[in-house]
Amino acid sequence: MNGRADFRESNAEVPRPVPLIGADYIPTEEERRMFAECNDESFWFRSVPLAATSMLITQGLISKGILSSHPRFGSIPKLIFACIMGYFAGKLSYVRTCQEKFKNLENSPLGEALRSGQTRRSSPPGHYSQKSKYDSNVSGQSSFVTSPAADNIEKEMLPHYEPIPFSASMNESTPTGISDHIAQGRNFS
Repeated sequence: MNGRADFRESNAEVPRPVPLIGADYIPTEEERRMFAECNDESFWFRSVPLAATSMLITQGLISKGILSSHPRFGSIPKLIFACIMGYFAGKLSYVRTCQEKFKNLENSPLGEALRSGQTRRSSPPGHYSQKSKYDSNVSGQSSFVTSPAADNIEKEMLPHYEPIPFSASMNESTPTGISDHIAQGRNFS
């Protein structure tokens, strides 16, 4: 070699640029069909069963007396809340499955962006992107450099906490001292 590196390979595949997926992205017909299918499946196979199950559990807890019913409205507010939480939990639980379906689409810019793992969102005009043109990350060094004196000041100013083992966490046999201190402090005699 003559001191220059030759970066060209004869069989190298040139990576396609990842499409910019943002708020102004218009999905293809196949992607629209996949959105509708994901919405339908997440509703019927996740949201409805989780909403119904959460409502049944809530009603069971109310009937056993573990949860109290509202004096005026009865169990309706808690059942509505359980239904809404079950619905959203079902929708959220289907997100990964839907992403996998989009990744399997052949000629989909959205699927390509998901496969590459770089879903970039366009920011509104006037906002800075996360990586600025002035950010130079030369040789892997961070652009934030602190002095040793600043590190010492930070260590002195912040309190040092030791981690508590899980077995030493609060339980019924461990007194907290909160109620004891308040009760001893007041003398109503």
